[in-house]
Amino acid sequence: MTKSINVFHCSSGSCNNCDIEILDCLTPRFDLERFGIVLVGSIKHADVMLCTGSSNRMCEPILKRLYEMMPKPGFVLVWGACGSSRGLFKDSYNTGQPIDEILPVDVYIPGCPPKPEAAIAGVLKLIEKVNASRKNKK
Repeated sequence: MTKSINVFHCSSGSCNNCDIEILDCLTPRFDLERFGIVLVGSIKHADVMLCTGSSNRMCEPILKRLYEMMPKPGFVLVWGACGSSRGLFKDSYNTGQPIDEILPVDVYIPGCPPKPEAAIAGVLKLIEKVNASRKNKK
């Protein structure tokens, strides 16, 4: 039996398309909550840090600090092309490193923005990793 997975959403400079798709995935049509996904308002209560957007230079230390504040074992989920490859912001003057060069990323959900079906597949991979971690902890 899977317990609830608390997710903290951190937007590190996204264009807002991924953020809209996250909300779409939480609606009754796609219903990520049926898998036990719950959004929380504090990183200190989160099992997973969900990152969207291409980080800029000012956001990089904030991402690191948030990750350090998350209870361990913590997982990082990158949502969208910008977080993994910087997407269309790749050659922008203020774009820093991809998120996987800042934080240890566990699961990627590709797309610009990712379709809800891709998000569901990514969340299922994340659930497998979280459950494996919980079994090893016991």
